[in-house]
Amino acid sequence: MAKYLAQIIVMGTQVVGKAFARAVRQEFAASQQAAQNASKNRHGNRKSAAADTVSGMTLQEAKQVLNVSDINDQEAVLKNYNHLFQVNDKSKGGSIYLQSKVFRAKERIDLELTNQQQPKKDQSRNADP
Repeated sequence: MAKYLAQIIVMGTQVVGKAFARAVRQEFAASQQAAQNASKNRHGNRKSAAADTVSGMTLQEAKQVLNVSDINDQEAVLKNYNHLFQVNDKSKGGSIYLQSKVFRAKERIDLELTNQQQPKKDQSRNADP
């Protein structure tokens, strides 16, 4: 009996250790990607870089999470967001981590749409004396 208990403890420790190591590697890769994006965007689109920093993900990653190719198709974005958010609800046995990713993806897309609409508003203000 003690032998089996020891095996369970060892296996559990290995699983948790591997998961922790994987999470650290992903976080390290994400921070390196963010640093690369920041250096690329110093002379580029500052609003996009700021949006990446605020939401913690790029627009491309957000589109992949929500499985959309066109962010201007608000119906598809909202449909996929609602579905994925509900499926990953903790009370239904879902993952809070995945639900958070879905939320951040929607937030990032909304930020991008706001940034796209901002120049249009600025142009209309400049056109009206």
